[in-house]
Amino acid sequence: MLNIFRSWTQRYFFDEEAVLLLLLLAIGLLVVVTMGTILAPMIAALILAFLLQGLVVRLTHIGLPQGASLWLAFLMLVSFIASLVLIVMPILWRQVGNLVEELPRMVSVAKVQLAQLPSKYPDIVSEEHILQITKLANIELGEVGQSLVTYSVASVPMLLAALIYLVLVPILVFFFLKDHGVILQWLGGLLPRRRPIMQRVWLEMNEQIANYIRGKALEILIVGVVSYVAFAFLGLRYSLLLAIAVGLSVLVPYIGAAVVTLPVLLVGLWQWGIGSEFYWLLFIYTVIQALDGNVLVPVLFSEAVNLHPVAIILAVLVFGGFWGFWGVFFAIPLATLIKAVLNAWPTKGANDAIATSV
Repeated sequence: MLNIFRSWTQRYFFDEEAVLLLLLLAIGLLVVVTMGTILAPMIAALILAFLLQGLVVRLTHIGLPQGASLWLAFLMLVSFIASLVLIVMPILWRQVGNLVEELPRMVSVAKVQLAQLPSKYPDIVSEEHILQITKLANIELGEVGQSLVTYSVASVPMLLAALIYLVLVPILVFFFLKDHGVILQWLGGLLPRRRPIMQRVWLEMNEQIANYIRGKALEILIVGVVSYVAFAFLGLRYSLLLAIAVGLSVLVPYIGAAVVTLPVLLVGLWQWGIGSEFYWLLFIYTVIQALDGNVLVPVLFSEAVNLHPVAIILAVLVFGGFWGFWGVFFAIPLATLIKAVLNAWPTKGANDAIATSV
């Protein structure tokens, strides 16, 4: 057994740079797990800087000076955040309040409809099943009520944190855009001068992560806007709230669409019942999901590294458990990073070939 372990370590850990890369990845994971909440503003600023860097490059390519391009991109970001805070958030807050107020009536209507099922379908549904479902629903609603009370009590610190985000994140974004070259040069100075493995991983991941973040943000925006227009055209209640949920659902491949479908259909069923309006909602929502999966995703992520669906779901579960929302958001880039590291990892006998290629 010791011989097997010794031969394995000699094969995969003979290179000092590989050991250093593994150590850096372990430190990064430890920092994320232990300090992810504290560093969340900086992570958010990095994401926004990735989004805006491509815009800055395009503006400079059309002839604008570097400084003017940076300031224009930054002012667009500030305008977008101000629009969210002053226009979108009040509407969203009002719809959430209306939903909370109407939730008991929705539950009452659902109970009445459930009570009618044994008489309509006696061979399929019994009164005992309805009682069990009602009892379970009451327990779940009680837990939801307790969660809402806890959330309302903790809302003041959350509002303070949101204010800090609104001030701190744009400042960090500005300096990340302005001094990204200096920051990268400083970080490179802390690493060994000769680092072919790290350079190979960096070159493979730098463009892909930036493209993924920009593509995912654009996908969220397109899906959310199209869903809102469709829901508002149909007259669906809570259209903005549901459209934001549909847009954010694209963060979690496969799982997100399945989860967000339930509230959309439940609100439509409660509002219209089984009828032509509900069928139109079902049809349009299915078209949106189909276009997102078969047209929008291939166009936006045509250069993304192919990952097996099992690997994507596993990455969402693992990194989401470690880091919550940001872990879900970065699940695919982090899985791609792991794949890039494994592809670039040297093995005994292949080290000379890697060094020659670099």
